[in-house]
Amino acid sequence: MKKIGFILSCLLLFSFQSCGIYSFTGADTGAASTFQVNYFQNTSDIVEPGIDRAFTLQLQDLIQNQTSLSLTNEGGDLIYEGEIIDYYVAPITATAQNTAAQNRLTIAVNLRYYNTLQPEKDIEKRFSFYYDYPADAQLVGATLDTALEEIFSRITQDIFNATLTNW
Repeated sequence: MKKIGFILSCLLLFSFQSCGIYSFTGADTGAASTFQVNYFQNTSDIVEPGIDRAFTLQLQDLIQNQTSLSLTNEGGDLIYEGEIIDYYVAPITATAQNTAAQNRLTIAVNLRYYNTLQPEKDIEKRFSFYYDYPADAQLVGATLDTALEEIFSRITQDIFNATLTNW
């Protein structure tokens, strides 16, 4: 009976043994311990107040929630910076009367990512996503909030995947 207990204890111990730290998000931060997200200024032709701050904060939150990295204001091991370069609405479907049945809000962000510990992983890349809404709805209030949440969620996750995962 003692032998079975010993074997079970060994199996339990070995099941917690691994080759390294595993992350359920697939993030590979290497030796980095800090990151910084510089303010993403809105340089698009149409300026929607507050989206630059909202995007910057959402990117910070995502990285903090999915990694063990500490946020810093300067001197981060990983540095995220860039601009919101496009913010526009365009009709995407038409009715029989040649009016828009649906509109699409598209937002694009230009990202510059610097890994100060592994400079070969630096990238500069454009990320964009969209939100479709009925043409008779105004892009204000709850409609705008929902659109921004969906777009920023997708863009920040794409940025996370491009910079911290090997997918």
